[in-house]
Amino acid sequence: MRHAVRSSRFVSLCLLILSPLLAETAHAGAERQLVAAINDYRAHPQRCDRRPAQRLAPLALKSNLALPVGYRYGGGLREALKSSGYSAVAVRSIRIVGAQDAEEAFDMLQSDYCGALLDTQYADIGISRARSEWQVVLTRPVLDSRVGDNRSVGKALLAEVNAARARPRMCGGRRFAAARPLSWNAALGAAAQGHSKAMAYGNYFAHRDPDGDMPADRARAAGYRGRQIGENIAAGQSSPGKAMAGWLASPGHCANLMSPIFTQVGAGFASEARSDDGVYWTMLFGAP
Repeated sequence: MRHAVRSSRFVSLCLLILSPLLAETAHAGAERQLVAAINDYRAHPQRCDRRPAQRLAPLALKSNLALPVGYRYGGGLREALKSSGYSAVAVRSIRIVGAQDAEEAFDMLQSDYCGALLDTQYADIGISRARSEWQVVLTRPVLDSRVGDNRSVGKALLAEVNAARARPRMCGGRRFAAARPLSWNAALGAAAQGHSKAMAYGNYFAHRDPDGDMPADRARAAGYRGRQIGENIAAGQSSPGKAMAGWLASPGHCANLMSPIFTQVGAGFASEARSDDGVYWTMLFGAP
């Protein structure tokens, strides 16, 4: 009998331990169902606010956007997301109460928040649930999800700078003729990547780093022995193309891009959700 009692207690303990897990699994399934319904709506939108809606890409479900339901954002929603490792350039939180399942939750969202569900600026979604209360977080990350690794970004920036140099250009009030294409230099690339990482993880934005080093110092430390050095930096742009567009719109940065003095280039980027700007870009120019 004692053995039977122990067995009975063991089974009861297992049920007590597993019950929350089963509930969480059910909730997770309901959250995925809601995302699927939202993405189907975005793919086959109906009229919203008396306006025809366009077909949209699906939202990506992100676990670090599933903030606790009812959480009070003392420092703001973006800061709360930063603490979970997500840097957003646009964010909206929607709370609905009284939906018993994903179908009811979607009906309420479509009825009251169709404009948010069909907003083209959002790319990611997080969903959390506590019984009949749901929280939907819609965001656009600072860094475009299509941006690849540092090698692919370097190739993209090299192609963009050479496309810009291929034709005459006004940089502010100064006219530049078309210039010869730049070649990639690994040492300049390493120095540029290092500075982007230092800015991202050190949470600063400057040509002079906290140790007092300037672009020429970083280039020499990386093994570059050229006689001319120039540097462009940017922060907060979501893609290489947007970083380049910002540089071309700035007379001083544009002059670096178009300067016939420079023959070589290296570039890099780094992202850190907890930094002020989220993503940092560096392009380092040189002439041997």
